[in-house]
Formats: sequence, C-alpha cells, structure tokens
Amino acid sequence: MAKYVFVTGGVASSLGKGIVAASLAKLLQARGLRVTIQKFDPYLNVDPGTLNPYEHGECYVTDDGAETDLDLGHYERFLGAHTSKANNVTTGKIYHTVITKEREGAYLGKTVQIVPHITDEIKRRMLLLGKTGRFDIIITEVGGTVGDMESQPFVEAIRQLQWELPEEDLLSIHLTLVPYLRAAKELKTKPTQHSVQLLQQAGVHPDIIVCRTEKDLGPDLKKKIAQFCNVKPGHVIQSIDASSIYQVPVNLDKEGLDEMVVEHLGLKGLPDPDLTALQEFLERIRHPKSQVDIALVGKYVELQDAYKSIQESFVHAGAANECKVVVHCVHSEFLNDDNAKELLGEMDGILVAPGFGERGLEGKIVAVRYARENGIPFFGICLGMHMAVVEFARDVLGLKDAHTTEVRPGTSSPVIDLMEDQKTTTVKGGTMRLGAYRCRLAEGSLARRIYGQELISERHRHRYEFNDAYRRAFEEAGMKISGCNPDTGLVEIVEIPSHPFFIAVQFHPEYKSTPENPQPIFVEFIKAAMERRGNA
Repeated sequence: MAKYVFVTGGVASSLGKGIVAASLAKLLQARGLRVTIQKFDPYLNVDPGTLNPYEHGECYVTDDGAETDLDLGHYERFLGAHTSKANNVTTGKIYHTVITKEREGAYLGKTVQIVPHITDEIKRRMLLLGKTGRFDIIITEVGGTVGDMESQPFVEAIRQLQWELPEEDLLSIHLTLVPYLRAAKELKTKPTQHSVQLLQQAGVHPDIIVCRTEKDLGPDLKKKIAQFCNVKPGHVIQSIDASSIYQVPVNLDKEGLDEMVVEHLGLKGLPDPDLTALQEFLERIRHPKSQVDIALVGKYVELQDAYKSIQESFVHAGAANECKVVVHCVHSEFLNDDNAKELLGEMDGILVAPGFGERGLEGKIVAVRYARENGIPFFGICLGMHMAVVEFARDVLGLKDAHTTEVRPGTSSPVIDLMEDQKTTTVKGGTMRLGAYRCRLAEGSLARRIYGQELISERHRHRYEFNDAYRRAFEEAGMKISGCNPDTGLVEIVEIPSHPFFIAVQFHPEYKSTPENPQPIFVEFIKAAMERRGNA
C-alpha cells in the first residue's frame, strides 16, 4: 500500500514548497523507492491553461496533454519521470466534478456541502495515484498558504486523512519562513509559530517543520521552534537559500529530511540516497569553462516564472557544455530596428520565446531578422517559429503582408493559419493541440543531426500552424521543412541550412529537459553560441 506525504506552507507564498517536495521525492527515489508528486491548487480555474502568464507563470504541459501548474515541471526535472493529468488538481476541477454529479442525481437529493462532499472528492483525488500500484510514496503539495480561505477544504481533507489512515502511512510537512531582520540582526521565529498554530487549529499536526531562511538557524532556534510548535526535537530543519535549486536535495539530505520521513513511514532497510549524478551536475554548474550571453526575447519577461522551463533548460544545456549561460531578457514589445543592435549585437545566441496575442509580435520579428542577417545562432519556439516564418516570408519571399491569422485574420498572405480542427472550436480551455506528438526528421537536416534519430516525440500547445500552401515557396527560397508529423503532415520544424545555426520548432522542447537528460536542441544551441563567441 502506498504511503502519503503532505507538504503545506505558511507565512508567505513562493517559499519553495514545490522545490522542497521535489527535493524530498528525489531523495526518496535515490533510495530506491517509487515516488510521484501531485499538486493541489486552491484557485477555481479548472486548469491554468487560460491564465495569463503574469498571473500564474508558465503553464506546463504533460505528455498526456494536461495543462498544469509550473511546479509539475520541477517534479519532472528532479525525478526524471513523467507526470500526468492526475498529478495536478484544482478547486475548479473538484467543484466541477461534484456539481456535475449533483446534476446527475448522484447524491440522492441530499444537500451538497463543503463537508463532506467537496472534502470527500479532494480525498478521493489525493489517494487516487496511490491506488494504481505504481508508487510506494505519493507526495502532495498544497498550493497557497495555511489560513487562506481557498485552502481550508484541502487542509480539512488532510485532517480527515490523518484520522482515517494508519499513523505510519501518512506524514505532514509544513514549510514556513524564518525571516532575518537586518536592523535587529536577528532571525525571528514568531511567524513560524503563528503559521503552525493556524495549521494545528485546523486539526493538522505537522510531523516535520522545514524553515526557509537566508541565515543558518543553529541548534538553539531549531529547539525553540520544536518546543513552541509541538514537534519532536530534531524534526525542525532548515532550507537555507541556495545558489541553485538543484542544490536543495543535497542540503535537505544533510539536514536528515529523508531519514526522518522513511523512519516515520516505517520503511526499513533502505540504502542511503545515491546522489552521484546530481553531484556531478552541480560540479559542472559551479565550475564552467566558458560563458555565453543569450537573448531571451519574449513578451512576459518581467515575470521570471513565465519562461521557467526555458530558463531551466539553459541551465541543463550549459552544464552539458560546461558553460555558464547568462540569459538576457529582452522585452519584445520594446524591441525595434532602432535599438536591435544595442540590445542584441553583443549576444552569442537569440531565442524567441512562445506566447499568444498581438502584443510584442513585431519586436519578435525584429529579433528573428537580426539573427538571420547577422549569422547569430537562432532558436524559435512555438510563436517564435511562427514569427521566424513571417519574417522570412516578408523579407525573403517579398510577401509584405505576410502574417499569422491569429492577429490578422484578413492578411493576403496567411503563412501561419488556424489548424483545420480548431476552426469549429469555441471553448478556449483545454482545446488546443496539447501533449506529445511524433515528428519525423528529414535526412541530412540540422534537426536530424541534433536528435540522432528519425522519429522523435515532443509536447505541444498551440492552435496555429505553418500554412502548407506556402511550403514550396519557402523551400525554394532557402527555408527548409526539416520536421513533420508523420500522421498529419503538420510542419513541426523549419531551418535555414545556409545559416550557422537557425532552427525553429512548433513544439515546446523545454518541457522535457532534465539535468541528467538535457534537451538536445538547447545543448546544440549553446554549443553553436560557444562557437560564435570563440570565433568573434
């Protein structure tokens, strides 16, 4: 029978519950256990697919086509294992299920209430992955902070499970903040005490308290927190600020987190965690032999989490090349022909990021043109590919009105057009082309050399595609179609063979990059940037 670990948070959001959960999962996996992580989010959206990146950061996509919270990206990167639709549950999904059942008459006329109907559905979802027989431990991260109105049903569900399940089958971890007041030159434990009191008042008793801190807590403060928060001595540990999120599992291992967890859950005879591969990866991050400067051209660059998977893919590709990748975020809305040289001239590579809508598109086209005309390694993703196609159509094919019908439906040269199966779709949520699809790579192409195989599978999130009516014109002018879906013929990859490195893809390769298996296009893109810098 699977065992369950719950991770809640208090004091403030963005303390790193997802990183702590992923780090613990990594440590348990390194002991030979089968582990997965799930995220329960308290917002009423059914999924983050319709949320603005400024609101929620990146929308992560799984192989099976789920649009999920960005923390699932952390889970996959740390574990090197795929998640699914079952790994991300929102309040919206819970209520949608319960209301649908009520409309079908499933409750036999009873008054439908938060308790027991909503909490029962939450518990059912919390235990679902554990009943598949595929995992030894299910780690559940609860979004938001304890005390939030939206989080109360989730906390109540955990309280009920603490009562229903055997003590050795469930463990609760609470992450809090221990702030450092510079004026007083002191770490303050009162916020943690109040946070734990709120959790205990809701009936949930944490077994372990993890304290996010920028300074070492020391044994006295840990003892004080344990005493006032009513947890066992030694069950207060620190999660100190780290230079890399991939250092956190190592730090928590030193604190003994995984040892406490396996002891509480009665898992005996397990080996110590083998973190050799992770340590080697961290060594390559710490001791790079070179450096490159990459421009990340996007429309949501003010919020770092909007391009989280791309940022992490650069870390993985940099480590693979023993190179420090310095990412310069360039806001496409303010990029134009007049400042392109100033903003892009010193870059060793240019990546044009995905996105939706008209804002900032012309700036992305400027970035593509600058990279193409100046021989700078270029990488376009999703909308970045669309703008690479539009730029080539305008400046090489002479189709001055070329555009995507996403923003200019009446263009006379719709080189990017709405996919045929999307033309009858009116509902926006969860209706894009989502999840993993195959792509066949052309013999002799850059893409084929990068991947080293003919058939690949990558994840998608789009409604618009390359208009096949223009394929011949593009090919004859020098932009080659190097990757297509073998079932539909949909164009997946374009490249310019005469350019030092120019590739753009319809899919999102960043979703599948991990420290131990960095994404191949990112690796080769950084290698091309290193070559340009070395030859400059």
